Amino acid sequence: MKKILAFLAAASLALLAACGTKDNGEAITAVGSSALQPLVEAAASQFQTDNLGVFINVQGGGSGTGLSQIQQGAVEIGNSDLFAEEKAGIDASKLVDHRVAVVGIAPIVNKQVGVTSLTVVQLRRLFTGEITNWKQVGGPNLPVVVVNRAQGSGTRATFEKWVLQDRQPKAAQEQDSTGMVRSIVASTPGAVSYVAFSYVDKTVQALALSGVKPTDTNVATNAWPIWSYEHMYTRGKPTGLTKRFLAYVESPATQNRLVAKMGYIPMTKMQVERDADGNVTKR
Repeated sequence: MKKILAFLAAASLALLAACGTKDNGEAITAVGSSALQPLVEAAASQFQTDNLGVFINVQGGGSGTGLSQIQQGAVEIGNSDLFAEEKAGIDASKLVDHRVAVVGIAPIVNKQVGVTSLTVVQLRRLFTGEITNWKQVGGPNLPVVVVNRAQGSGTRATFEKWVLQDRQPKAAQEQDSTGMVRSIVASTPGAVSYVAFSYVDKTVQALALSGVKPTDTNVATNAWPIWSYEHMYTRGKPTGLTKRFLAYVESPATQNRLVAKMGYIPMTKMQVERDADGNVTKR
């Protein structure tokens, strides 16, 4: 009986070791940007299929959450649409930036609006409350209903940086989920908001800016200015499973297949670079 118990105990320990924990690097958590979440989830699923016995837990919560959680060391990866330098309270010097993709952000409207293109100034005035009816920009006699992402959202911060340009947005309903934003815009007459390109579908109308359409090609040259890098931050240089997973996401195979398939722009396609201060240079 003692031999049997000893064998079972040893087998249990071996099983625990094989399953892995955070301590031995076989399970990690990535938290943050909801715009980046679909890509990280898809990459994690494929990586786990190819590497049995590892587990990658992916959660949303917004870029602010991702940056604060990785700074605190509560997770292995903090996903963000923002540079760490752009977020108050974050010490970027303690974090390592891994840029894994670029995401374009498109303004979207309810299809009943009938407007397909605005100037940046007109779009800004919609979100600051200076324009309150769509007839003021060539649309029908329909009140403007602004839908915002919640504070802490990297998508919101990027949109406001390049469209509002430090103007104060009007008070409006806020949503944590990009998917919920799209759903509300699709079902609410007069609604306007903004989402990552990967969330644009036939239920809403994406707006052009002065005739320039929100496309990957236009983002790659900065002809479309509302875009951001997708960052996967680590606290110091990554090791173990974190290092292997990031290498997988950054690999040419993943960039050329999965990243593009998921509606993001591979880093290799960008013809320009942009720093945390917004300065753009050619690659």
